[in-house]
Amino acid sequence: MLTIKKSKLHGTGAFASRKISKNTKIIQYRGEKIRRSEGNKRSEQRIKKYLNSKDKGSVYIFELNSKYDIDGTPSYNKAKFINHSCEPNCEVEIINDEIWITSIKTIMKNEELTYDYGYSFDKEDYKDHICNCDAKNCIGYIISSDEWNKFLNHIKKIVTKRNKS
Repeated sequence: MLTIKKSKLHGTGAFASRKISKNTKIIQYRGEKIRRSEGNKRSEQRIKKYLNSKDKGSVYIFELNSKYDIDGTPSYNKAKFINHSCEPNCEVEIINDEIWITSIKTIMKNEELTYDYGYSFDKEDYKDHICNCDAKNCIGYIISSDEWNKFLNHIKKIVTKRNKS
């Protein structure tokens, strides 16, 4: 259902190789099942190594549940190439202790597959995660849409502070 090729969003992306109907399980996010503590350790190492890379993703560690993560780094995990968008066409579902990428709308052939990465807003490091999705509602950073209000309030405080200066 998908093909991997160069992306305008970031490095490599996953694209629909045919029309995909809404609510279709597209691909499982696969890799090594590891304890959360090991996932955190590997994430830190990859961020340090790849944070400023234009073509390599920095972290492929995916939260499975409260105890375990999936390290999606292996080459057989094609789902790791699905990029973030502020206006995604897919979502992540945990089904029977497996991570699945599912379409949330009809996706046309050759359209890039995207989902909301769900990064928490952190005023210390949000600037490290620039978003290039070009969606009309893009806020410029890879932050979960659930946390956009936190981000906007933070920006409002900065602007208010500057205007008072």
